[in-house]
Amino acid sequence: MTRRRRRRDGVAAAMAVPLAALVASVVQAPPAQATPVQASVQAASSRATVAAPNLRDFDLRRVSDRGGPLRALSGRLERSSVDALLTASGQRRLGHGCGKPAAVPARSLVHCFDRADSATEEWVPQGVTGVSDAMAGERLPGGGRPLLVSWHDSGKIRLTFVNPARRSYRHVLLVYPTMKGGRPTYTDIGIHAGGIAWYGQKLYVADTRHGVREFDMRQIYDLGKSKAGSTDHAGRVGLHGKKYYGHGHRYVIAQTGSWHFTRGETSGKCHGSGPLRMSWIAIDRTTWRHALIAGEYCKPKAPQGRVVTWPLWAMSGAGAVHADWAATLPGDKIQGGVRTHGRWWFTQGRGQKRGRLLTASRDWDGWGSVARRTISHGPEDLSCYRGQHRIWTIAEHARKRALWGFPADSCS
Repeated sequence: MTRRRRRRDGVAAAMAVPLAALVASVVQAPPAQATPVQASVQAASSRATVAAPNLRDFDLRRVSDRGGPLRALSGRLERSSVDALLTASGQRRLGHGCGKPAAVPARSLVHCFDRADSATEEWVPQGVTGVSDAMAGERLPGGGRPLLVSWHDSGKIRLTFVNPARRSYRHVLLVYPTMKGGRPTYTDIGIHAGGIAWYGQKLYVADTRHGVREFDMRQIYDLGKSKAGSTDHAGRVGLHGKKYYGHGHRYVIAQTGSWHFTRGETSGKCHGSGPLRMSWIAIDRTTWRHALIAGEYCKPKAPQGRVVTWPLWAMSGAGAVHADWAATLPGDKIQGGVRTHGRWWFTQGRGQKRGRLLTASRDWDGWGSVARRTISHGPEDLSCYRGQHRIWTIAEHARKRALWGFPADSCS
């Protein structure tokens, strides 16, 4: 049940959409060589009734301003724009042939990583966002239109800038700036990075226990062009002697701050109350007031997971940010979600089986009928690319890995 207060963004539109239209806009059947999609329309989860989420549980406050170390780093390292990063030498080439092993549905656009990144079990992709989330015009000043993917390896996180126009991509290390012995440096960030959302110059990364980490696209450091930087020594990060390293990466992006729940951190488990277990995040630009969306990945025997929205304009200041809407989710094991013109889209993990795509509308009484379709293996975070009328996700499993986007009429 959702709280009957504030935010009606998209609700009227969602209630007006017939179920047939919802089903028609979901991914179509896969090509003949793929396993057939099994479509069904089912009622929402029949778990016992739970109390409406308390919006105060989701209040966020800005903490950990990294202004001091960042100013010091900027005096030692060359900064880069996203456009320059996309066209600089040393890009990896997008591969091919990943759609079939990942069981990507028909009518999807697919981008494949190279053989090493498709097979690695050390790095696991999680979050997806893109220029459509970031900018109204869906284009960088230099013309770039990248898609972004986050990865974790149980000790550090990286961000991949995919440039479809050049069929290339580049990994960039995300780091935490700090001071050590009176000198600026940075360290690895050991979080899951289960969701990412790019809005304006800010990149928001889900921090499971605490809330959201914030990065700035103007704080990209080019170690290859910096006299004090080095792209050697994959085992080093931060300042060693007189050189700055990034595990062999040419570029690093420094964290600028964090947004933590005012009521404390979570235990990492789903409780059905208290601060959110921040599993995934997304942007909704299809409403008059743009929203940051976040939700929980909860297992079947845990309390029902929740989904929450915050107004993005409020995150430009230093004060508390209050959630303006929350509800329980229409299923368990939700790995990503996004809202487009009142429709909701969710990915549901099923272990080694192919995942599901859930599509639903929301009214004051709860979720209406939920359309469920089998999609790729390991579908994760979701992002709406309005100009393409597609929603993008990442299939996470090694050797079944693909970045793919399916048609969605409401993503516009």
